[in-house]
Amino acid sequence: MLNPSNVPRILTTTVGSYPVPDWLAALPSEQALLDATRVVFDLQRRAGIDLPTDGELYRFDVNHPDTNGMIEYFVHKFGGVRREVGRSDTTAFRARKEMSFRSKPAAVVIGPITEGVLNLPEDCARAASVAGGPFKFTLTSPYMLARTLLDEHYRDFAKLTLAIADALAAQMADLNCACVQVDEANIPGNPADGPLAAEAINRVLDAVKATKAVHFCFGNYGGQTIQKGDWSAMISFLNSLHADHLVLELAHRPASDLEALKDVDARLGIGLGVVDIKANHIETPEEIAKAIERAERALGAGRVRYVHPDCGFWMLKRSVADRKIAALVKGRDLYLGRN
Repeated sequence: MLNPSNVPRILTTTVGSYPVPDWLAALPSEQALLDATRVVFDLQRRAGIDLPTDGELYRFDVNHPDTNGMIEYFVHKFGGVRREVGRSDTTAFRARKEMSFRSKPAAVVIGPITEGVLNLPEDCARAASVAGGPFKFTLTSPYMLARTLLDEHYRDFAKLTLAIADALAAQMADLNCACVQVDEANIPGNPADGPLAAEAINRVLDAVKATKAVHFCFGNYGGQTIQKGDWSAMISFLNSLHADHLVLELAHRPASDLEALKDVDARLGIGLGVVDIKANHIETPEEIAKAIERAERALGAGRVRYVHPDCGFWMLKRSVADRKIAALVKGRDLYLGRN
């Protein structure tokens, strides 16, 4: 855990992914992956990030440049799925309205979903071996994963979603980290599915022994926002989550979103997105400090527990991502009057 004697009241964290270093992409190996993960942790700690992430470098897939392989990393390892997608599968998937931005399913469900060969504790242990301190481990939410699949087995979206939740939950107790974060980028555009998504996410969170976080954004598909909506439609859903804090996209959202978040339950810490990952502009410390000030003015002192980027950094150049990380810490420190 973080040393309580010098912990600022607002912590800095990252959301998950980091740009894959050119040398890892050129010569991938287990040793190179370990070295690259060490680099990702080190650059964040040197910048002053309080709760860094491992960069998710092992999830990158050059065949899925729009999503960084974040979906396929999970679903291709589940038992009960077929990776190969044919013409009829694609046609059936394209008939669905919810995922119109995807051209084909990530996989086809042909039997009961099981853990298969997914081994999150091993990936977490790799990160822990080079983390150099407390860190956050991330995973994609069961609701979002279910949305990407063509279901030829359950033929019931709720049953599929909860089966995925149970497969993920089975691995949570063995994650050796300070915080586990569940990532969801689909429900903000589909708030009517809130009860189902909450049940699935809570099954995962209830199995976690570390601090529990849930990250929400309005989508990041090839750098594009894909979900329409606002936080006001999400409040009852957010309040139903068994989390310690939320990690919310807010860097380029309307001011009305902050007003809506006043109704988030006080037991839930607010994570404030203050860095826009869909733009190359490097936020100044002054811009970030002002964003925190606006949020605290709207939500009240003590409600903002974390500041962070809106989402992961994978699609940016490393030079841009690194400068945004540095600015995040400097902006937080400027706001708190830290030297």
